[in-house]
Amino acid sequence: MLKKITLGLALLSALSACQDGRYAGSTRHLAPIPPETLALMSTKGVSSADPILMRAYKKESEIELWKRGADGRYALLKTYPMCRWSGQLGPKTREGDRQAPEGFYAITPESMNANSSLYLSFNLGYPNAYDRSLGRTGTHLMVHGSCSSQGCFAMTDEAISELYAVVREAFAGGQRAVQFQSYPFRMTPENLARHRQDPNMAFWRNLKEGSDRFEVTGAEPAVDVAGGRYAFDAGVDAPAADAVARKQADDERQVAALVASGTSAVRLVYEDGGQHRAFRETMMAAGNGLGEVSRPEALASGPREVDMPAQGPVALVGRREPVRSTAAPKPPGTSILVAERRRLLETFAAAGDGRR
Repeated sequence: MLKKITLGLALLSALSACQDGRYAGSTRHLAPIPPETLALMSTKGVSSADPILMRAYKKESEIELWKRGADGRYALLKTYPMCRWSGQLGPKTREGDRQAPEGFYAITPESMNANSSLYLSFNLGYPNAYDRSLGRTGTHLMVHGSCSSQGCFAMTDEAISELYAVVREAFAGGQRAVQFQSYPFRMTPENLARHRQDPNMAFWRNLKEGSDRFEVTGAEPAVDVAGGRYAFDAGVDAPAADAVARKQADDERQVAALVASGTSAVRLVYEDGGQHRAFRETMMAAGNGLGEVSRPEALASGPREVDMPAQGPVALVGRREPVRSTAAPKPPGTSILVAERRRLLETFAAAGDGRR
C-alpha cells in the first residue's frame, strides 16, 4: 500500500505542469475509441487490445499510429496531423529551450494524465537514458490536446481523445510500454540529401539506424545507449541484420546520386515550430475553431530555407539567416559536387556520435 501511495504522489508531481483542475472530475479520459477507428482496426486484422507504436515527424507535423498484428509485425493504422509543435528541427537539450524532443521514448501507464489542463495528455518520458547520458534537461514533455506547445506535440482535443483511448486500451490489453519514435522528418534519401549539412546530421543518422530496423523488420527495435549513441538490437538475427544493411546501403547510394545531380543542401529555420498544413487555413480564418493557438504569428509564413555551404557543417545558432536563394544549382560533374559525393559516402560509412 505504501508503495502505491508513493507512486501516486510521484506521478501527481510529474504531471503537475499539465494540470490545473479545469477538467477535474470529468470522464473524458474514459471516452471509447470511435467506431470508425475500431472498424479500421478490424479491416487490418487487429483489435483494440493489440500492442501499438507511434512515430512522430516534426517537418511533416504528423504522428503515425501502428498496430501489431498476429504475425508479430507492426502495420500503419492511422496518421494524425499535429496542430502545433515548437522550436526547431533538432533534439531538446535543456529546460526552457522550447524544443520538442527527438529520439526513442517509452510511454507507460503512469504517463497517462486524465486530469490534464490541456484536455488529455501523456508524458513521453523525456529525458530518457540517452538524454541523461548527455546531461540534457527538461520535464513534462507531452503529447496533449489544445493547439499550444512549449516543447510538446499538440493535437486537437478530438484527436488526443481518440489517441488517448487507443493507448489506454493497449495498456488494458497487457502492453507495458508504448515506444514513441520522434524524428525531425521522414528518413528518406531526399530529406537526408537536402539536410546533409545540418549540424544535427550525425545525431539524425543515428536515429535512422533505429528507423531502418523498424521499417525492414516490422518489429519494435530494442533500444540501448552506448558510447553517447543510441544502440539498436545488438542480438538481431543475421538475415534481419543483412536486410537492414542492404537498405542502408541503398539509401546511401540514393543520397549520393541526389547530391551528384545538384540537390541543394539547406537548413530549415522556423520562427517557432510548425503545424500540419491542414490547419493553416483554418487557423488564419476568423474564429479559427482551434481554440487558443500558441504564437500564431510564428506559424504564419512557415519555415525559411537557408542555403548551406557545399562542404562542412556550419552552426547557425542564434542568428537570422537570409531566405534561400533561388539561383539554379551548380551542374553535376563539377569538382565541388564530386568532392561532396566522396565526403558524403565517407560520412555515412562512419558512425556519428550524436553529440551536439
